Amino acid sequence: MCGIVGLFLKKDDLRPKLGDMLTDMLITMTDRGPDSAGIAIYGDAAEGSTKITVQSKAPETEFDGLEAALSETLGAPVTATVVDTHAVLIVPEDKAADAIAALEDRGLRIMGSGASMEIYKEVGLPKDVAARFNLRAMGGSHGIGHTRMATESAVTTMGAHPFSTAEDQCLVHNGSLSNHNQMRRKLAKKGVFTRSENDTEVGAAYISSRIADGASLGEALEGTIDDLDGFFTFVTGTKNGFGVVRDPIACKPAVMAETDDYVAFASEYRAFADLPGIEAARVWEPEPATVYFWER
Repeated sequence: MCGIVGLFLKKDDLRPKLGDMLTDMLITMTDRGPDSAGIAIYGDAAEGSTKITVQSKAPETEFDGLEAALSETLGAPVTATVVDTHAVLIVPEDKAADAIAALEDRGLRIMGSGASMEIYKEVGLPKDVAARFNLRAMGGSHGIGHTRMATESAVTTMGAHPFSTAEDQCLVHNGSLSNHNQMRRKLAKKGVFTRSENDTEVGAAYISSRIADGASLGEALEGTIDDLDGFFTFVTGTKNGFGVVRDPIACKPAVMAETDDYVAFASEYRAFADLPGIEAARVWEPEPATVYFWER
């Protein structure tokens, strides 16, 4: 049992409120997942640059001097913003792969990268995780979040959601995949590797692999219905939007709401309680084995 939330804004005037609205939704899902929490925010794009979000167990020492050291390694300007145990590094787009390799060599954990995506996740109650990263102050066009009750792997930062396996792509998941080890091996043969033992990361990698092969977001989500076994509700984020899919049995709870201002997803309706205009929203339960997605 986990909690999922997602919010896609149709109007720019709500962008400054995205973090605040998502935080309320996330905290409401605490009893579905008190072990850890995370959120992916799609904010302003770094023109010609890539944002890389990293996490450290010892940020006081490992982030000290990181900006200068990475700039020297890349031979290019780097800016770093430290937020608790995470840091967001902005590097030239053509240096992103080298930067990620250098950061991993330093023992830092890569949370995700992309032109606009930032990922923050940690062990702890959702309200505490949100406070540590000041999620309420974050703005953007859309975002997804997750509260975790661990069943398949240990309670760790790397086991928390969202998982990102390609630039500006991430996934949150409620359920359990039964063929994740088999799929992990198939993906590895294609050169697609995961960093954790969590089954959700395999789902994220599968979708990223399909998109890399030329599939649209909708086609990639449709593929999960045939190729992934188990019970799952996926919400995925991309640079331009987000999508939802449930397995054919659809035993994991899910509800959606749409107004002229936004599209919202949650594991339970109560997560929508404080959204503006929710009383006039179209509310429905997403159908089994059906893909829903919104893009700009």
